Amino acid sequence: MIRLSNISKTFRAHTVLDNLSLDIASDDRVALIGSNGAGKTTLIRCLMGQYVHEGLAEIDGISPRHERTKVLSDIGFVPQLPPPLKMPVFELIHFSAGVCNASPDHMIELTERMGLDYSEVKTKPFNRLSGGQKQKILVAIALGRETKLLILDEPTANLDPTARQILFELLSERIDRPILISSHRLEEVSSLVNRVIEMDRGRIVLDDRVSDMVDGAALQKSTLVLTRPNDAFAKAIGEWNFTSDATELQWKGEVAAPDRLRFLGTLSRYAGVLASVQIEAVQEVQKGKRQ
Repeated sequence: MIRLSNISKTFRAHTVLDNLSLDIASDDRVALIGSNGAGKTTLIRCLMGQYVHEGLAEIDGISPRHERTKVLSDIGFVPQLPPPLKMPVFELIHFSAGVCNASPDHMIELTERMGLDYSEVKTKPFNRLSGGQKQKILVAIALGRETKLLILDEPTANLDPTARQILFELLSERIDRPILISSHRLEEVSSLVNRVIEMDRGRIVLDDRVSDMVDGAALQKSTLVLTRPNDAFAKAIGEWNFTSDATELQWKGEVAAPDRLRFLGTLSRYAGVLASVQIEAVQEVQKGKRQ
C-alpha cells in the first residue's frame, strides 16, 4: 500500500528525514510514534505529496507528488494542524462531501456523534471555532467517506477524553483497512494497531509487529542502549525491573507479552536518548527444580 525508499528532507540545512525507507502493507495498522521533532509530521506530509523531497514515495504504486488528485481521492486524512479556512462549517462539509462523492448528511452525523452540536456551529466560519470543534469536524470529514487508507496525524489533539474515546470507537469500525496514525499516546491506540514504528531524528529506530502477541505467559527479552546516561530514564526503566551495566548505557530485562505496547509507550518518552532497542522472544522457559 505504501512504499517509501531513501526519503530525505532538509529545511535550511537541517535534515528532518534522513534516508528513510519503509513499506506498509494493506493489512498494516501502524502507530507512528516519537518525540517532537522526530520527523513524523514531515514524513506524513511527504507521503501526502505536500513536500518536494529526495527519494521515492508511492501509495498503491502511484506518486502522491505527481498525481495528487488521484492519490488523495482514496485517503481519509486528519492533519495535525487545522487549515485556516474561512468558509462556514456547512459549506466546508458540503464541499468536502461533493469532492469525494460522499454524503454530507453522514459527515454531519459523525460530527454529532463526536459530541459537536452541528446546528450551533454550521453557520460559523471554520477558522473561528475552538481547536476541539475544528478537530471533530476534520475527523468527521475524514471518516465520513469511503477510503482505501486512513492517515491521521495526532488526531486526538484538542479532543476531550469523551471525544477521544468516540474517535477510537469509530476507527475500530474501520479496522479492516490500513491505518497510519501518528500519536504521542501509544497506550490509546494499542487496541487499533498491529505495528509500531518509532522515529527519532528523521530515522526509524524501532519497527515492531505486535499482531501475534497472544500468549499471556510469553516473555520478551529486551536490550536497550542509550546515547548517554539519563536519570529519568533510569527511574522509569527501573520500575520494569531492568538492570544496567556499570556505565548505565546498556539496560536489560524481560517484559511480559501483554505489556509490550505499554512498555513501548514508556520507551517512546525517551526516544532522544535511545540508541537502539532489541526485543526478542525468550526461547526457553526454565523448569522449576523438583522438591
